Amino acid sequence: MKIVVLAFLAAIVHSAPQFDDSTAVAILRDDREHNDNGNFNYVFEADNGIVHEASGTPGSKGQSNIQGIYSFPLPDGTLAEVRYIADDLGFRVESPLLPTPHPDPPHVAELLRIAEEQRAQGITFE
Repeated sequence: MKIVVLAFLAAIVHSAPQFDDSTAVAILRDDREHNDNGNFNYVFEADNGIVHEASGTPGSKGQSNIQGIYSFPLPDGTLAEVRYIADDLGFRVESPLLPTPHPDPPHVAELLRIAEEQRAQGITFE
């Protein structure tokens, strides 16, 4: 019985995932600035081409207003870039990767219709 248990444990150890350092990504830059007043800035860059920059300020309703940009290499060697803003008006994003005009998922029309009905009945969420 001991031999079976030892063989089983050896099989488990042998089948454990092996980590290859060749897939590790080096961090080239990681600059962060956080102020006591809620403002922040950061820049992150990795050796695989991923870059992310963002800055934020406190919002009027307790949220963080953030604007930023990130980029990453595509398989064809070009660089994808995405710019975004998140604030009192919601989340907005710009990128040549996104289709324009942005198609709404099929359920959005139904949700908008329900919201309009509720607004007409005086039901609001604030």
